[in-house]
Amino acid sequence: MKIYENFERRLLKNYVIGSTAAVLGVGGVFVFTTLRLSTFEFLVLSGILLTSSIIMFSLEFVFFRMHTAVFKNYFSKQLPPIQLAEKAYFHAHHFPIRTVKRILGPHLFGLSIPALSLTALAISLGYLSLPYYYMYLASLGAILVAGMHAIIEFFLTTKAVQPVLRNIQERTLKDHGKILSLATSKHISIQRKIQWSTLFIGTFPLLLFALANQVRLYHLSAPVNGSYWSWAFFILMIGISFAIYGAFLLFKDIQQPMNELQAGMYEVRTGNSNAKVNDLYSDEFSKLIKGFNHMAQAIQSREHENKQLLESFFATMAATLDARDPYTAGHSLRVADYAMKIGQMAGLPFQQLVQLRKAALLHDIGKIGIPDVVLLKESKLTSEEFEHIKKHPVIGADILAQVQPYDAMQPLLPGVRYHHERYDGKGYPEQLAGEDIPIFGRIIAVADAYDAMTSDRPYRKGMTHEKALAILEDGKGTQWDPYLTQLFIEEMSLKSIS
Repeated sequence: MKIYENFERRLLKNYVIGSTAAVLGVGGVFVFTTLRLSTFEFLVLSGILLTSSIIMFSLEFVFFRMHTAVFKNYFSKQLPPIQLAEKAYFHAHHFPIRTVKRILGPHLFGLSIPALSLTALAISLGYLSLPYYYMYLASLGAILVAGMHAIIEFFLTTKAVQPVLRNIQERTLKDHGKILSLATSKHISIQRKIQWSTLFIGTFPLLLFALANQVRLYHLSAPVNGSYWSWAFFILMIGISFAIYGAFLLFKDIQQPMNELQAGMYEVRTGNSNAKVNDLYSDEFSKLIKGFNHMAQAIQSREHENKQLLESFFATMAATLDARDPYTAGHSLRVADYAMKIGQMAGLPFQQLVQLRKAALLHDIGKIGIPDVVLLKESKLTSEEFEHIKKHPVIGADILAQVQPYDAMQPLLPGVRYHHERYDGKGYPEQLAGEDIPIFGRIIAVADAYDAMTSDRPYRKGMTHEKALAILEDGKGTQWDPYLTQLFIEEMSLKSIS
């Protein structure tokens, strides 16, 4: 609640200072230095201005309470619901625009209309010896002053609302685990802010001077002909055109580096760690671009280190597993090589081939959880011991699922978990059949079977290359995927002939 109180206090402070400066400062100076008034007329106009200001302040206070009610409701709750948090967050982003509307409305309806009405009444009663024509000029002046005040309040409010936005984001992430962002929507473009601000800043002095000059000329009864107004209009158009063109050039100067940084961030987000933005600037954007390039380089370096660590992890785990059983030394590496051959012949894309090799290297990692008395037994396994062995695909997948980052391990899990499934649905651990078995599982099953048949074991001699291929041929469509098995048989047969 303290953040809301500070926010409210800062808004009120900005508003009182801005309104006082705009209405009593600019407006008062414009009126009292341009007109020649008697002491009584000065007091009458001061009273009118003060009364209108009170009406304006009252109206703006009502609208201020309405616009800040969402924030007050949000900060009054210990655990705001996600719907209220989102509403407060988006309301905070709209708040500067609401401030502009809140300033313009009460200025025109709370200040101008009462002031003009009271002035007209004072003129009709003889309290002011001013022509009614001045009321028209005063209306234009009120619009100018309201616009100037609205722009100032817009930028002050944009700054004041930032702590509120930060607090809402942090609380929502902590309470609901959700990150609030306006990345996909744009409420106020930089172009609009620059163009409107520059246009008003550039033309406000010209317009204010033109109004003051007209009052003074009218007051002095100086002859004002059509040529004067043509000249004044021409000068005004030059000023407005210069302000518009200057705002356009300023925005374009800012837009180019922003677009380049946005393109660079998109490259990083889509996985291109080599993204780089050329530093072609001599202003503050140069530091920003250097910082982005440094960040991208650090991400690239970190990704390279992570890849090296993962590769080292795969190789170390495979070597550790093979070293546990001297009779299967090199088994994981050979299975990985065979699996890569099948994957290449099946036309898998490069990234999948990389993942396939890693899965094949670790396909038997679950045997770490099998007791030595079972794993290293030289005689035939009992049915109970075989049940222990059948657990190793699930154990292996569970082990790898704990390795971080999970996203790097997730594609490998199906190959580890399902490499003992059979094409006819009689395998384990889940009795999947046909193409319901993930492709990594089907590929590794063929490669694993071939190496197991051609490798020596304590209880038997390894089969010949020809006999192993014959068994694979017989098992197509029952134990192994017929298409993948045929690819492997053809490749190994050609290799044998050559």
